[in-house]
Amino acid sequence: MSLSTLLMTALFSVLPISELRGAIPYAVIRGVGILPATLISIFFNALVPFIVYLFLSTFHKLLYKWKTYKSFFDRTVEKTQKKVHEKIEKYGYWGLMIFVAVPLPMTGAWTGTLGAWVLGMDKKKATLATIGGVVIAGIVVGALVGILGTGAKTIFFKSM
Repeated sequence: MSLSTLLMTALFSVLPISELRGAIPYAVIRGVGILPATLISIFFNALVPFIVYLFLSTFHKLLYKWKTYKSFFDRTVEKTQKKVHEKIEKYGYWGLMIFVAVPLPMTGAWTGTLGAWVLGMDKKKATLATIGGVVIAGIVVGALVGILGTGAKTIFFKSM
């Protein structure tokens, strides 16, 4: 595996739009075996809760003073809260894990962690639930890519 493939796979894994759905098929298309592609993608996607909490505890406080950022952030938080509130309240940390585990747009580690923060869930428990969801999503996406081969790219993202 080339360094550029590894870096792009890592980047896709941590980006909110692609996460595992984009990273695993990308790596496989670039010639990485399904198991290494899945493990690398899971590892980097599991870093998302730490990135989100780091951002929320530092940069967010500074940026929130800017009107444009505040408006954008408040809209994003409101959408996230509406999307996850009922399920999280009903199912707790298991609900968070299942929410993150579903490999569909807007249900990954970014949205799950942000939702947990907005709802005031315990940071440590929410991080563990999110990582559990990432592992499950990685297994699901990896299995689908393994079964469907490079044709799976059309399920998860547009051609590159």
